Amino acid sequence: MDLTSEQLDRAAGAMLAAAAGDALGAGYEFGTASYPGTPEMIGGGLGGFAPGEWTDDTAQGFAILEVAATGADLRTEAALDAIAANLGEWYAAGPPDVGIQTAAVLSLAGRDASAAAMREAARQVHERTGRSAGNGSLMRTAPVTLAHLDDPEALVEAAVKVSALTHHDPAAGGACALWCLIIRYTVLHGELPAPDAWEGLEAVPGLDSARPPEGYAAWRSVLREAEQQEPGSFDQNAWVIGALQAAWSAITHTPVSDDDPPRQLRDALATAIGIGHDTDTVAAIAGAVLGARWGAGAVPDTWRTILHGWRDQTGDGLVELARRTVRLR
Repeated sequence: MDLTSEQLDRAAGAMLAAAAGDALGAGYEFGTASYPGTPEMIGGGLGGFAPGEWTDDTAQGFAILEVAATGADLRTEAALDAIAANLGEWYAAGPPDVGIQTAAVLSLAGRDASAAAMREAARQVHERTGRSAGNGSLMRTAPVTLAHLDDPEALVEAAVKVSALTHHDPAAGGACALWCLIIRYTVLHGELPAPDAWEGLEAVPGLDSARPPEGYAAWRSVLREAEQQEPGSFDQNAWVIGALQAAWSAITHTPVSDDDPPRQLRDALATAIGIGHDTDTVAAIAGAVLGARWGAGAVPDTWRTILHGWRDQTGDGLVELARRTVRLR
């Protein structure tokens, strides 16, 4: 896919800003540190992270991005097997903090699980607990978007399949598909999508019967509610719909400055973290869209230079892999 230099910067920005939001929010997760209103990469949090170190959100995103950067179609079983292998390797290394749902699935699946075995583990965990619609697959959507930036229908299919590796509930897959389409539109157009403004929404799987009415109208209502209510209303954000609404509310309630438009990235991340509870994940989810809007260049150097995580990756490493991914499409 031929992208302009601005689109290429926004594509890389989706991955970089997601990681930055993750590392910023890590220190404040579930009230582990008091929040002064302006986030800093203080480290700490539930996993005792170093300043600038990203959490499981970006580590899992990297597990996907590494496969996407080979040019793989993430809908194929071979690509899903490669992602499963990366997730198994990451979990076997004993990361300091992993979401309950994801940890249960990866523990049951084992170190060398195939994608099929991982999906089966996800199904068993869902049947045992009766729920699997946490936010753990939504937080890793940026690399899925970059892998299928050229095809919204393929993107929806890939998002659902990658989500299903750890989250059996179709609401999780639908939320991932929706967020991927939002990131895609924003990368390509440099602005947030208006209702009905982007391709592929009709293909997003409907919410199940325990949620609002199924289908297209339900997802529109989810977004509309987030736009109408203040960000602080969405503090039940360990749930995938609550996390999506928290991120979207933080973005849409943060004005764009006439003097410094890219500042919205910093301001909206501050708002996202200020909602509280799962601060690193909400900020990572929001960061993917904000980076897609304003580009990698909008991420402050003071953040970018200390970003790091699993496999000794850095912020610059994420940018390079993101650029490679979209150039191969």
